[in-house]
Amino acid sequence: MKALLSQAAGGPETLVLADRPVPAAGPGELLVKILVCAINYPDVLIIEDKYQFKPERPFAPGSEICAEVAAVGEDVEGWAPGDRLIAVTGHGGLSEYMLLPAAKAFALPHGRDPMEGAALLMTYATTIHALVDRGALAAGETLLVLGAAGGVGLAAVEIGKAMGARVVAAVSSEEKAQAARDAGADDVLIYGRAPFDKAQSKALAQAFKDKVGPNGAHVIYDPVGGDYCDPALRAIAWEGRYLVVGFPAGIPHLPLNLTLLKSCDVRGVFWGGFAARYPDRNRAHVAQLFRWWEEGSIRPRIDRSWPLERAGEAIAWLADRKAVGKVVVDLCQGA
Repeated sequence: MKALLSQAAGGPETLVLADRPVPAAGPGELLVKILVCAINYPDVLIIEDKYQFKPERPFAPGSEICAEVAAVGEDVEGWAPGDRLIAVTGHGGLSEYMLLPAAKAFALPHGRDPMEGAALLMTYATTIHALVDRGALAAGETLLVLGAAGGVGLAAVEIGKAMGARVVAAVSSEEKAQAARDAGADDVLIYGRAPFDKAQSKALAQAFKDKVGPNGAHVIYDPVGGDYCDPALRAIAWEGRYLVVGFPAGIPHLPLNLTLLKSCDVRGVFWGGFAARYPDRNRAHVAQLFRWWEEGSIRPRIDRSWPLERAGEAIAWLADRKAVGKVVVDLCQGA
């Protein structure tokens, strides 16, 4: 089988397409033929040894897949060859076949597009956990979403609307603003590119305040970090909840005096840890996502796709913050 391997720490240009043996499914495992692999920000970090998990090399990046069962290991029930599934894998998705613990797999709803399926779990499951469990978002509240045209950002816009919130989307271009509007955002703010000086930071804080309204944002969803954090936090509501999701713009230095003045909470969102500790609650969230997907309340937006041999370009595209929605690697050739 073909696999795109990280053999040494480095950027996407260091990945090498190589032949690997097809593994055999052991007890509790599925051997799956990968149809589509979605690219996420951890894929940018893991090949540079900057992620919290460091697989033994050589390894294939690719943390989210839609696949077809090729073989079923011992002690596995409920799966048969030909069944289609989606899963978050951690790594290994940029290969034609991989082994997957059966417990991590979710059946792809009948008739659903494998590309959309591959792009669903990591962004939408992270977001439903963030807004329901960590943010306690209530109908009628105001949700401010930073980086609202990325994969998790668009998921937050859609899920926020499905939960009955007023959603303000913050993005960096008019193209991204239109994507946020198409996803259902009630209002949109276009901000500049960091870094910001003191005057620019103050101006952005005021722009956030103007958009969210005089009572502030009850929940702020921040998958961006960096210089955007301080201005956004200044627009939070009394007893608001600031959700820390990711740091592609850098890890911010949080002014804790603002949390005192607003009596607000800063809450971390680590979906992987949640899913490992509370698998039943996570499966209930995924079931809700499937219902919303069926109803049309959510739908993963695919920005671009690449073939396996050019998957490094997909990682670079995401790293450069060019994506509007999700980027994927297509291994199914129309399957």
